[in-house]
Amino acid sequence: MILADVLPLDMELGEMPDERLAILAARMAAAKDSGSAVILIMGAHVIKVGMSRFVIDLMERGYLTHVALNGAGVIHDYELALIGASTESVARYIRNGEFGLWRETGEINDIIREGAVRGEGVGEAMGRYLSETRPPHVDISILAAGWRLGIPVTCHIAIGQDITHEHPNFDGAAVGKATYEDFLIFTESVSRLEGGVMLNVGTSVMGPEVYLKALAMARNVAQRKGETIAHFTTVVFDLIELGEDLHSEAPKSDPRYYYRPFKTILVRTVSDGGESFYIRADHRESIPHLRRLLLERENITAESPSATR
Repeated sequence: MILADVLPLDMELGEMPDERLAILAARMAAAKDSGSAVILIMGAHVIKVGMSRFVIDLMERGYLTHVALNGAGVIHDYELALIGASTESVARYIRNGEFGLWRETGEINDIIREGAVRGEGVGEAMGRYLSETRPPHVDISILAAGWRLGIPVTCHIAIGQDITHEHPNFDGAAVGKATYEDFLIFTESVSRLEGGVMLNVGTSVMGPEVYLKALAMARNVAQRKGETIAHFTTVVFDLIELGEDLHSEAPKSDPRYYYRPFKTILVRTVSDGGESFYIRADHRESIPHLRRLLLERENITAESPSATR
């Protein structure tokens, strides 16, 4: 992708892909008003299809209190900020062993290692670096926006999964330490999920698995305090056809059983008081429409008599 692929906030919108986005907008607005967490866990494809400005705008408006990325998300965000592009032909470069071995991208390893020495997570280290060095396109960096706004952007890295791990300057111990710090920060956000919203957008493994473990830890502590984390909304954004019944776990003989967002996010973790939704649409349709609905709610609130008291 190149800079021109990062879509503008005033892009023309087509037909609403799913009317339940209005319910989600209402839940996010309510969570914002109550101070509950609104967590976005996203796959790197969200960045690659041009949604960075929309994520940043929702952060700036207070509708997102936490953004979680995988390692590829860090790479795409960094490359876009640095050179205004993030693209590579895997088919071409894998043939001669050059795939992923760009010097500039490998600098991510140095940034994370230096941040780990300071006790920072991956997201904080990357956000600090981009904010302080101000590369040409820092305005479209989700990592830099998190640092600027004081909103945690955490990065959940599986070693061996990203091109940065091919580089000789990769420090597994430093990355492990930093990404674990991010997991703890993420868990702290999950501890404030009562009355909140958790959006899983385009991540079928990292998102559900990190969320599941964090929720288990948070609920364990909450139970000891006599508190609960049960009444919240979860949403999965994806393209896979899951059928009509999205609130009952599929049997093990059904391939859908092994699709983690279904059983983990739509069923298991909301079975004791929460509610879940599945939005099947292209991210370039669902996310802009969600933002529009939130902006419309702001206008309605601003025009209501109670808002002027």
